Amino acid sequence: MLVEFTKMSAAGNDFIVLDNRDDRFSDEDLSNLAIRLCPRRTRVGADGILALGAPAREDVHFRMVYFNADGSRGTMCGNGARCLSRFAGLIGMADNPLLFSTDAGVYRAEVPPNPEDGVKLFVPAYRDYRAHPGLSAAGVLSDIHFIWTGTEHLVVFVKHVDQLHVSELGPLLRSDPGMLPAGANVNFVEVVSAGSTGKAEIRVRTYEKGVEAETLSCGTGAIASSIVSCLTNKTAGRAIRVSMPGGELEVGFSGSASAPIDMYLQGPADIIYQASTEL
Repeated sequence: MLVEFTKMSAAGNDFIVLDNRDDRFSDEDLSNLAIRLCPRRTRVGADGILALGAPAREDVHFRMVYFNADGSRGTMCGNGARCLSRFAGLIGMADNPLLFSTDAGVYRAEVPPNPEDGVKLFVPAYRDYRAHPGLSAAGVLSDIHFIWTGTEHLVVFVKHVDQLHVSELGPLLRSDPGMLPAGANVNFVEVVSAGSTGKAEIRVRTYEKGVEAETLSCGTGAIASSIVSCLTNKTAGRAIRVSMPGGELEVGFSGSASAPIDMYLQGPADIIYQASTEL
């Protein structure tokens, strides 16, 4: 079988993107493709597979399906959604903004003509915020919060994020008994600037479930980290620059952090190359 795909990256969060409007690939097929194609150095390499499917309802342009590198299905991927929105234009969808359904709800994306302007994804309200959830693996890390921003996230505030052993701490918190059965992505957050006199800035490193490793960036993690930073009064203002190992994203909203309006995630969504692979 010859599989045509587009390789895309959003601030280092990279994906294998497929046009599946003809339902050529079932969910089981996509899961198996993720397992086969996502390993680095031996196959294409990616954090996951994105499939653009035909719309399942009349009020959207397409359906987004996402599988993590380990073959597990992801409810939502913020950077992936932005990449898929740009891919939709590549295959002929000219409407702007675009509406699309996901396992986490309906999202809206604005795709500017100039790719350097970045794709802006408007996201539904977060839910299930819990300050200081009881975690047996927390150890010396005490400032920990849980929030759902399309998928499950832990936000852990630290003083020096660059000095953290994410590969050791991430797995402990990701699968802590308090987070089962779904588990959670783990975001380690350092507040660089509170934003009282300018744009707030945070530095974030994320250990992602499903990838089971630190990724260069995470869109839903950037949203989770930004909102929790505002909820805990560590940052002020309504626009937060999120610096991740793979690049910068911006999270913004109007209204209050407890009831945000028009919350968005914006940043690069780059086409790396188009190719085919034989299975």
